[in-house]
Amino acid sequence: MLPRLTDLVALLGISLVLCAMLFRLLRAASGIKPWVKWMTAGCFVLLWLPVGAAHLPIVAYVRGVSSDLSLTLVALAGLGLWQGISGRVLVGNLDKTALFAVVVAAGIFLYPTALGWGDWDAYRLGWGSYGMLLGLLALVLAFWYQGLRLLPLLVALALLGWVAGIMESGNLWDYLIDPWLVIFAFLQFPVKKFLKIIARGEVV
Repeated sequence: MLPRLTDLVALLGISLVLCAMLFRLLRAASGIKPWVKWMTAGCFVLLWLPVGAAHLPIVAYVRGVSSDLSLTLVALAGLGLWQGISGRVLVGNLDKTALFAVVVAAGIFLYPTALGWGDWDAYRLGWGSYGMLLGLLALVLAFWYQGLRLLPLLVALALLGWVAGIMESGNLWDYLIDPWLVIFAFLQFPVKKFLKIIARGEVV
């Protein structure tokens, strides 16, 4: 039986993120060599091998632990893989730094309230709040005005996916961010560097 579209999107996303992580680790350890690319491709195939009594692919068991990943994280993983394999830099450091700053801020804003810290749950905004949509529009326009293209493109991708309903969740937040993305942003976000960028007025 063929998997549902939402299941297929979720499993492909998890596979892509895991392969991007493996590629990044292997590249850091040994540089870009042909075997690194082949091992990454082999990892992708391995994740889809059926195992266990249910004959489910390995990535389905990973999904039980990781849950579904946001389209933002999947897109960043795909972008990272493409840049690493092709050697072409499509996104500059300033674009990524600004994106990570927004992700960190969004995580600090969203998850404490979603876990019950306070009387207001920011997660409810994702069910189609006009205030959230207008806030995203303002953020996208501000970034675009500053010449930063990564965040607007990722927001557009998330919105398209949300409208199409390609994930099991109907909440826009789940298309935009997830806990794994927030953790990654915290680890990647250079706080001191970004404060200097703000002081110079180079980014909103």
